[in-house]
Amino acid sequence: MILDVMEIQKIIPHRYPFLLLDRVTEVVKNESLVGYKNVTIGDHVFQGHFPGHPIYPGVMILEGMAQAGGILAFQSMDDMTEEQAANKVVYFMSIDKAKFRHPVRPGDRLEYRISVIKRKGSIWMLNGEAYVDNVLVSEAELKAMIVDK
Repeated sequence: MILDVMEIQKIIPHRYPFLLLDRVTEVVKNESLVGYKNVTIGDHVFQGHFPGHPIYPGVMILEGMAQAGGILAFQSMDDMTEEQAANKVVYFMSIDKAKFRHPVRPGDRLEYRISVIKRKGSIWMLNGEAYVDNVLVSEAELKAMIVDK
């Protein structure tokens, strides 16, 4: 299953400049998701992080993981209609074991690989990894809950 940015915006509420996922290339319901963000010098964060030495902030990488995880959760809920999903939102409860292994720079394609650790009702525990050119740049465990808006 491939989702472009227009389809992504139907699933999660994020919009520019805070939509941090350009495309989803693979979804296995209740198991995993692969998607990416193209990091460009035009991204607003580079105005201040850091002038003359642009590095994509780690918190933005984690937010991209969280958005990808939210899409995986919504795409996995077969019993939810599109109308019901429109009245729900994913809240992240915790981010644990976050590590940043390599800097991400303009021109990089940041690939998110999200997998389900455990699901209990509306609560999801996810493993998130971010890669550039198949090199692990960041990882974290994410815990989220789907709630009514």
